[in-house]
Amino acid sequence: MNDQARPLERGTAAQYASWFRALADPTRVQIVSLLARSGGPLTVGAITDAVDVGQSTVSAHLKVLAGVGFVLAEKRGTSVRYQVNDRCVACFPTAADVVMGRPAPAAGRPRANRKERT
Repeated sequence: MNDQARPLERGTAAQYASWFRALADPTRVQIVSLLARSGGPLTVGAITDAVDVGQSTVSAHLKVLAGVGFVLAEKRGTSVRYQVNDRCVACFPTAADVVMGRPAPAAGRPRANRKERT
C-alpha cells in the first residue's frame, strides 16, 4: 500500500479535526477573518462591535479559537487583546491539502504542537 492510500496518523488527524471543528461556526470564521485583517490586536469589545453578537458569545468563541491555537491572547493591564496566530493559521491550508491527499505546499509544514506562540 502506498502512502497516498494510507490514512493520516491518528494524532495528526486529531489535531486537524480540532482545527476544522474550531472553524465550523460562521461567527468564529468572522472573528479569525477580522483578526487576520485588523493589523493588530483587538479587544473583546471591538470584536463584539464588528461581528454583531453578544460579548459573552464572542468570549466563548475566542476561548475555542485560542484552545486550538488560532488566536493568541495578550493581557494589557485590565484588558485582554486578541490577535490571530499567524504561525498556526499558516499551517491550516497545509492541513487541508494533507487531509485531501494532496502534496503539502512547500512553504509550510504542519505542526504537531497544540499551541503556537509568536
